[in-house]
Amino acid sequence: MNKNDIEELRARVGCAAVLDHEGFAIDRKESTRRAVKFRRDDDIVIVIHDDRGWFDARSEAKGDVFALASYLHGIGFAEALAVVGDLVAFQPTAPTWEKPLRQTQTMASIADRWNHRKGPWRASATWNYLREGRALPWQVISVAIEADLLREGPYGSMWAKHVDEAGTVIGWEERGPDWRGFSTGGAKALFRFGSDTARRICVTEAAIDALSLTAIEQTRSDTLYVSTGGGWSPLTAQALENLAAGEGAWLVAATDNNVQGEVFADRLRQMADRAACDFSRLRPEAEDWNEELKERRERGELPHTRTAHQG
Repeated sequence: MNKNDIEELRARVGCAAVLDHEGFAIDRKESTRRAVKFRRDDDIVIVIHDDRGWFDARSEAKGDVFALASYLHGIGFAEALAVVGDLVAFQPTAPTWEKPLRQTQTMASIADRWNHRKGPWRASATWNYLREGRALPWQVISVAIEADLLREGPYGSMWAKHVDEAGTVIGWEERGPDWRGFSTGGAKALFRFGSDTARRICVTEAAIDALSLTAIEQTRSDTLYVSTGGGWSPLTAQALENLAAGEGAWLVAATDNNVQGEVFADRLRQMADRAACDFSRLRPEAEDWNEELKERRERGELPHTRTAHQG
């Protein structure tokens, strides 16, 4: 890529697009036109210079859009060019002082894109990724497919559906051998696997972790396994609050075994206190439930998976 191409790419892709695509959200209360604050859990990045520059509020890191891609992914300049290039058509979330896209238009686009993709099938690229790359039992994958929760993404990746309270698809988690992200233009709420009437709600940080815990627990019929997609959006919080408010609800923080997982678990604990529902912390011995599943499989400790049931 020559210098002119690099400059054109820098002009076409702003820092906000990179951050939005990586799961950061605008802190609207603490942002101005000249300095837009983005948060992702405990990470804070300030975008300046009309979306052309940025700095990390908790370190000395700063620079242009390529430096931002390098910083977030831990990659070199050449790889950062590719990351930024993939976002040429990406439209980040509009700040409050800009006119947002009409929700009906956004949701229609999301639904169309979801429906355009095929569900995984035996021996498909996504099926093989989940079976071999992620060690998920075929029974669990089959039930997720039958429940219309998964789609074949590009290059053997998996799309895992997030829905609103009405059950309408509003976005999806994207996971693959060399990729992780969330649907462009989509909204995070919850990935749901199991019965919506279940009393026990296991909250994980990724759809693959929810499916992995399902396999480890042999698909408990009293449990709804959900994923926040690694974020904590207002839609996610509202959905969890609604579940916690259900009669006899039992909120289980099945988040990762790391600092971020503990932060999420504490939020869930506070939520359970407000809702006056039961709460417990379920922590994997490995860093997350998929790693736990893989380790148990390697040790031969994974019990035979019964035919899974989707309520």
